[in-house]
Amino acid sequence: MNSKLSANAQRGQGMMEYIIIVALIAVSAIGVYAMFGKTVRNQTAGLANEVAGKPSQDMITKAGAAAQSAATRGDTTKGMSEYNRENDAGQ
Repeated sequence: MNSKLSANAQRGQGMMEYIIIVALIAVSAIGVYAMFGKTVRNQTAGLANEVAGKPSQDMITKAGAAAQSAATRGDTTKGMSEYNRENDAGQ
């Protein structure tokens, strides 16, 4: 009986570790998207325009500006109260 109980405990521990890893990956992905989301949207729009045969220099310029803004914000130390203020203001 003890070996069966031990196997269930180990299986539960493995599942908990998996859940923690998935949660950390999700939080990291949200942080990356919050920082670079505008850049990705502009690059995707520029790519879609180019595939459609339309000029997309405006989107490429906006993507570069958004990337520079994200890099500047990434180098700035700030508290949690100011965490997403720039992204909220830009939308």
